[in-house]
Amino acid sequence: MIGWRARLGFLVPPGNPTVETEMIALAPQGVALHFHRLTARGTGGSLDGQTERNRMMVDNIDGSIELLAMVEPDVIVVAHTATSYQLGRRGEAELLARLERSTGRRVVTAFGSVVRALERLGIRNLALGTPYSAEVTLQGKSQLEAHGLKVVKFDNLKGVKNIYDTTAEDAYRLARSVDAEEAEAVFLSGTGMPTITVLETLEQDLGKPVISSACAMMWHALRAAGVGQPIAGYGRLLMTS
Repeated sequence: MIGWRARLGFLVPPGNPTVETEMIALAPQGVALHFHRLTARGTGGSLDGQTERNRMMVDNIDGSIELLAMVEPDVIVVAHTATSYQLGRRGEAELLARLERSTGRRVVTAFGSVVRALERLGIRNLALGTPYSAEVTLQGKSQLEAHGLKVVKFDNLKGVKNIYDTTAEDAYRLARSVDAEEAEAVFLSGTGMPTITVLETLEQDLGKPVISSACAMMWHALRAAGVGQPIAGYGRLLMTS
């Protein structure tokens, strides 16, 4: 049987080359991964038109999730962090409730996974780094604060025109630049910027947890599906039950 331990579904932004690669690298044996693209027009990953594309993905999400649900995943992840920033806390909750009713499946978001991860690690004060525009970065900060978290330092990666051109080395430098003594952890937002290969190194260098949207998605999806296996080599979150 395909996915004899669990089946996980991911709704991925069009043009995003990162989600499949990183989720496949993290998945334990016996866990099947299934992907479907969200619908949006324009240049994927470009900071220009990002808000409009985010809105378009939400507007068309029902058709996308209906098709993904046909493989009967135990959990479906909306693998796009900035969608939650644009919707706000209430809008995100309403969207998830509607999608769960229509599919009969557990549905979570990348951002919701991050919030659960921070709660599990006991983090209240954090630093935030993003590959987004300054405007979307501020939306992310506000969403974190709406969940009772304190963002002690934040910044966006400079010189970015397209998120999908960023590298794991960019993520490493960004995390180092936003870290602060009072930050209990660093959060790297965004599923398009590669992160998982530098998380362990960052934790060794900074001496604190470093969480990305990618590692939080996999951790939350696995735990929600009843898979408690620790995954070594990608930071302490994925080693946490």
